[in-house]
This record gives sequence, C-alpha cells and structure tokens, in this order.
Amino acid sequence: MKRGLLISILYLGLISITFSQDLEYHKLYSLTDGMTAEQIMKIMYHNKYSLFAKDITFKGEVIYIDSPTFQRKRKYKKSRIILGKDGFSYKELTVITYPTEVKGLAVLVWSYISPQKDQQVWLWLPSLKKVRKISASQDDDSFMGSDFTVEEVSTRRFEDETYRLIGEKVFSGYEFDYMKKTIFKGRRCYVIEAKPKKKNWYYAKRIVWIDKEIGGNIYEEYFDKKGRLFKKIFRYWKLIDVNGKKYPTQIALEVKDLRTNHKTIILMEDIKYDQNIKEEYFTVKTLMRQRW
Repeated sequence: MKRGLLISILYLGLISITFSQDLEYHKLYSLTDGMTAEQIMKIMYHNKYSLFAKDITFKGEVIYIDSPTFQRKRKYKKSRIILGKDGFSYKELTVITYPTEVKGLAVLVWSYISPQKDQQVWLWLPSLKKVRKISASQDDDSFMGSDFTVEEVSTRRFEDETYRLIGEKVFSGYEFDYMKKTIFKGRRCYVIEAKPKKKNWYYAKRIVWIDKEIGGNIYEEYFDKKGRLFKKIFRYWKLIDVNGKKYPTQIALEVKDLRTNHKTIILMEDIKYDQNIKEEYFTVKTLMRQRW
C-alpha cells in the first residue's frame, strides 16, 4: 500500500484540532449580531470539530466521481472522545471497513490543546499484525486521492488565516448533485474573506458563507493568486437534538474542482453523541487487540 494512502487515512471524516483557548470545551456557542469576523470563525471551528460534545461516533463514506459513469468508494467508522484537559484536545480511532484490500486498517490519534504540539498517530496494519507510529502528511496533500485537501477536511485551524467580514447576505441555495435537491436556499449568512498566513499556499483567498442559525460553514469558494475561482465546497449541516441540546453537525460534504471537473462527496450517518465512551478505549493496546 502506498505511503500516501496510509497517511491520508488518519484524516478521515471530522478530525478535531483545537483552535483557541477562549472557548470552553463541552459548551455550545451561538452566533449573534455584531460579532467580528474573528469571533464568528472561532465559533464556526468550535462547531465544525464538535468541541461542544463529550464524544461522537459515526460511519462515513467517501465517494470519488471521476466521470458521470465512473465512481469509487471507501467506507469507514470513527469514534472520538473530546477531552479538553490534561493537555489533550481529543483522542480518536478510525477504522476502514471497505474495500476489502484496506479493510481493517485503523488509525489512533492523540491531539493536544496546544497548536504547537504535534499529534501522535499510530497505524494498525492488519496484514502485518503490526502498529507503526507515523507522522501527518502536508496539509495541502490530497485527502485519500480525492479533490479535497487534508487541510480542507480536517487540519485547518483558526490561527491559520486572517479574516475580513464582507457582510451579511442571503444564500441563494446549493444544487447538491448527489442528493438531487437544492439546500439552504434563503438562509441568512455571514460572508467572510479568509486569507492563509502561509506564503505561496495553494489558494490566495477563500470566501466562506457561515449560516447564522447553525454556525457552520455551508459554502466556500477558493481563488488562486490571479483571482480565478478554482474550487467550490459545500457542507450540509443539521441540528441534531441530544437530550434537549441542538448539536450543529456536518452530515455531508461535496467538493467540485473546476480545473479537472472531478468531484468528491463525503457522507456521514448513524451519528451519535455523548455515549460515555471511555478514554481507555483510545490506546495502542486497544488498537492491537481489536478485530475489525
């Protein structure tokens, strides 16, 4: 198996990266009028990575659409405990369940509160019955060979960009091709311009639409140094009721690369929060003992 695939697997789904010290773990935040671009984006990242919850489990599917007649799929399941203590942000376990040639491949991630401290990542190779400690790939690498980058799916943090509030606008709706319906038409949104702090990065700026009710980034447009639009990303959010609390949750993503006319879809289902998962589950020993 190629090293790129092995490394990319650790970014499946919604990997949580802590972005700020001033929002509390396990607490919900809402957008309100008069907020700055920075305040809006901090709450968006808090919601995007589910830092309001105790834990989360879900099943996911990545669909690669190279042409109208050719699709490829990968499936996985994920468990994450959100800690916010003892220096840890979260611990997470991801397992590939399909296709057969990579089934059983599992990744354990320990992520820390300090953005200066690197994640620890262990990879379980069922064919070799071995655990290997690995390092993360570059953020601008392709996510599992898809049209998403690793950063777009999982690793981008609040501190990675500068922000400017363009204003409030009504979203015209997104034609979600996979579900064959228009989503979020007429929703009130904050529109923010975000520019990367990294020099010579793969995009010069992106325009982000933040739904005011959900507090999620529902739509993004990516521009190169010449001001050309080259990528669009849509994120389908829903509010899931958990014991009377409304948890903002991503249930689907779609990216369109305008340069290649390819697109990739990520779907999440069977999403469960606050199941009282034990921290002891997220250990190297667990990784080795499980039979996927």
